[in-house]
Amino acid sequence: MTGLRRTLAVRVGGLLTALLVGATLVGCDEASDGRPVIVVSTNILGDVVEEVVGPEAQVVTLMRPDADPHSFEISARDAARLRSADLVVSNGLGLEEGLQQHLDAADDDGVPSFVAGQAVQVIDYADGDAAGTPDPHFWTDPARMVDVVDGLVEALAGLDGVDAATVREQATAYTDQLRAVDAAMTSEFAAIPAARRALVTNHHVFGYLADRYDFRIVGSVIPGGTTLAAPSASDLADLVSAVEETGVRTVFAESSSPDRLVRALAEEAGIEVDVVELYTESLTAEGGGAEDYLTMMRVNAERIAGGLR
Repeated sequence: MTGLRRTLAVRVGGLLTALLVGATLVGCDEASDGRPVIVVSTNILGDVVEEVVGPEAQVVTLMRPDADPHSFEISARDAARLRSADLVVSNGLGLEEGLQQHLDAADDDGVPSFVAGQAVQVIDYADGDAAGTPDPHFWTDPARMVDVVDGLVEALAGLDGVDAATVREQATAYTDQLRAVDAAMTSEFAAIPAARRALVTNHHVFGYLADRYDFRIVGSVIPGGTTLAAPSASDLADLVSAVEETGVRTVFAESSSPDRLVRALAEEAGIEVDVVELYTESLTAEGGGAEDYLTMMRVNAERIAGGLR
């Protein structure tokens, strides 16, 4: 064997060894303790799944903290995790736009799934480019998340290796917390006069919250259901008119989206408008202020009430 061939052989052998070691590490990472593996698309759903299943299973959440569920993408390793999972949990209403092909591939492979959007009473977008299509942001209503947990617990309890009684007990405890948050939000919003119950945000995300707590959606800077869209000059002009007619003085910018457009709206309207940041589409990293779903909802309720009173 020549020197060149010998070098190539060594390199190929090293590469094969690295691949085998990598495959072994992936296997150890996901299944070495024998528990079932649950792969969840978004971090909000991931938090809920972790609360309900507890240590009965391994939960792999694909969406990182502070990400945008409409645009985040996954690695080849995460795609493989989806197709080898014992259960896949997703939103299912068109939210995970950058992930859908991988969810479809897992479904084609016969991976069991729980689609949260199928467990709730869905409402459609009322206007904009998405008018008439399902709104995927059901988590802004904690009462609907109770329905999600009710459906989720049955999917989890049916997994091999999971103690069904333990999962149902944990689900009951978490449902009690969801109902407590719902009651706290109702009380927080009760102090807002009816004339001020108007919401303007980056894009349409509060349809379910408005439906639950009797708010009006004045409009959004991005007139659609996804942050991937962009507003036109006429869209901004229409929203400025709506803001002026309703007298809205606070607009809400999502933590996963820049508030530049919202500030541009305030300047265009020629009126003083406060910009308040909310956590709506993603949980935050530790220290970010919304590390779990229940905290996110409490903080949002406080900020909405404070901005509109």
